[in-house]
Amino acid sequence: MTYTVAVVGTGPDPENPTVEGFAMGYRHAESFENDDRCEVVACADIVPEHAEAFGRTFDLPDENVFEEYEAMLDAVEPDIVTVAVPPAIHEDVVVDCARSGVVSAIHAEKPMAHTWGSARRMADACWRRDVQLTFNRQRRFGKPFREAKRLVDGGEIGELRRIETTWSDLYDTGAHTIDLTGMFAGEAEPEWVIAQIDYREEDVRFGMHQENQAWALWEYETGVQGVISGGEGSDFADAAHVIRGTEGEIRIDSDTGNMLEIRRAGDGSWQAIDVDGEDLHGANAEGRQYGSEYIDRAATEVVDALAEDRESELGAKNGLKTAEIIFGAYESARKRGRVDFPLDAEDNAFADLVERGELEYVPESDDGDAAE
Repeated sequence: MTYTVAVVGTGPDPENPTVEGFAMGYRHAESFENDDRCEVVACADIVPEHAEAFGRTFDLPDENVFEEYEAMLDAVEPDIVTVAVPPAIHEDVVVDCARSGVVSAIHAEKPMAHTWGSARRMADACWRRDVQLTFNRQRRFGKPFREAKRLVDGGEIGELRRIETTWSDLYDTGAHTIDLTGMFAGEAEPEWVIAQIDYREEDVRFGMHQENQAWALWEYETGVQGVISGGEGSDFADAAHVIRGTEGEIRIDSDTGNMLEIRRAGDGSWQAIDVDGEDLHGANAEGRQYGSEYIDRAATEVVDALAEDRESELGAKNGLKTAEIIFGAYESARKRGRVDFPLDAEDNAFADLVERGELEYVPESDDGDAAE
């Protein structure tokens, strides 16, 4: 069968991505179009010229280009809606799509939400209405990560003990790296987190403040631990990801220049693993934006899960584990202590600390320079 796909939040010019908008609606649409089970049929964006440009790119009829997504849902009744609006708007769009009664699946950009409460409400709204909710954590389909997962599951480094990440922050990139840590750890439930953050220079991405430096340690129910160091001091490990076990270790994007390598106990040498030239961000897709192949794989997983009526590995169940660690880390910084799960703070503690002036930073002036 063919699934009809609609895009909410087309974004501006996809050739000039910024932290105000990466035009991920275009990337999502391309990836669903590359699946022969899907057809992109409509779009909506609150900026009419953005929606019109998207419509021309994907050859949509004028009547299927909308300013309001609610009107689009009523008129088109799409099977799948992909959501590429800023995180603070995710909840409104996702919940409205779920309540529409016409949408079977919703695929949203990361990060999951702007607050922990918002993340939970989105998931609850979709679960109650049997609507598949997924998030674009596409890096877990990259060969370096997939092959590392295979090595871990195959016992190549013994019993898994700890995953260390230095290529990260908590909220933005952390939506990927903490998700990958959970994947390596077998999608186990996190039990606690302890963290500290620093924010002295303004960094706003997609409408959300982003910490400059962070350290977080958390533990899963299995005893496996995750560690992230972001910003200054993040070179404490010799790779973007280090996966440590009782009988060896794995490095992803190591200082040696190898994208994936393993060292087994009793053997002092590192063995490079072939990953077909793929890296942290993607593969070289001819004629397309770098990294598009990973997004293609994510879209395929979304459609496969829908067709097979199963929980997607990109689903809200795993997404909430990542979000709980992120917002739990912020809460740990606010309360100056360890946070045990389930997390009972509904808000975003980092945003609260900024608003109350407890994290001092230098805001940018209107012309983009730091205010004097």
